[in-house]
Amino acid sequence: MANEKKLDCVILGLLSHEDLTGYEIKKRMDSYLKFFWSASFGSIYPTLKELVINKLVESSKTNENGRDKIVYTITKRGLSYLKNWLQLPVYKDELRYETLLKLFFGSEAGAEAAIAHIENFESKIKEELPLLLNAVKNLENVINEDESHLYYLLTVTFGVKVFTAYLEWCEEATNYLHLL
Repeated sequence: MANEKKLDCVILGLLSHEDLTGYEIKKRMDSYLKFFWSASFGSIYPTLKELVINKLVESSKTNENGRDKIVYTITKRGLSYLKNWLQLPVYKDELRYETLLKLFFGSEAGAEAAIAHIENFESKIKEELPLLLNAVKNLENVINEDESHLYYLLTVTFGVKVFTAYLEWCEEATNYLHLL
């Protein structure tokens, strides 16, 4: 059942904390998980449908402010599926950056184009790093309120260290390219 991108497990993980609509799942992914995982509405809704069919999630209709919504709730079977997946070895960690792909073949475009890609990458990292640093502060303030906060903090501090290394690399790479 688990698809290659593990979206089913991402959704089950989010639902293990609270009942959510498909829209709310997308919002959580775009805020909490955006630094290491993403998905489109076009993949979230079919996955939710599959989770319901496999009885890992239940759906219920509700009306809020005159709008019909479908709320998803993880089942005991879904929670068991999630816990089993969490025990399995990691199949594949991967790094995929278009910036790096363009740099790898950069000799075809030249140093100026490569520097522009690096500067764009650096700008994005500088914009997002403060969000991670703020998340660290917030999580440290509530670390004892919920066991899950420690696990959130571990992923966020990883992000801070990686983004800090990215900024160091940007400076080094730009310096090398200016030598050409």
